[in-house]
Amino acid sequence: MGLLKSLKPLFSKLKAAKNPLAYAKKIGVNIRGRVQFYGNPCSMFGSEPWLITLGDNVYITDEVRFITHDGGTLPLRKEVPDLEITKPIIVGDDVYFGIRSMVLPGVTIGNRCIIAAGSIVTKDVPDNSVVAGIPARVIKTTDEYLEKIKRESLHLGNLKGEEKAEKLRKIYHIDFEI
Repeated sequence: MGLLKSLKPLFSKLKAAKNPLAYAKKIGVNIRGRVQFYGNPCSMFGSEPWLITLGDNVYITDEVRFITHDGGTLPLRKEVPDLEITKPIIVGDDVYFGIRSMVLPGVTIGNRCIIAAGSIVTKDVPDNSVVAGIPARVIKTTDEYLEKIKRESLHLGNLKGEEKAEKLRKIYHIDFEI
């Protein structure tokens, strides 16, 4: 019986990796539309996943964290035993989370936002914003970002798999095939 109990976290991670969306729904994340995971959501949502709401057309990359509570209260509970800071996180529509970004308790992220890789979001993010940094701050509008990336685009975003890889190898003069 002890062996099965010790393997339970491993099975949970495997299930989450196999079907991240089903896993997120099962643990109580409120999903309001299409959400795409690029990574295993097993440790993305912390201890109160049911306090997290994700809108439509949301992209979450690897090692993103949604933190709904302030664990800093724990050592202070000897002074104030009922001390607790737990708040919901709300994510709007058309939002992208870069790798290893983090959202802290009580944050609302508006519609059409991009959270840069490694950012720690400590405050609400207005609609149509790109945020970056620690703590994250607005660095430009999503419209400004779109204009910049349209100029730099390789125009391969509609391609998949080997067709895309082949075009990239050609652009960058790489003679390597898988």
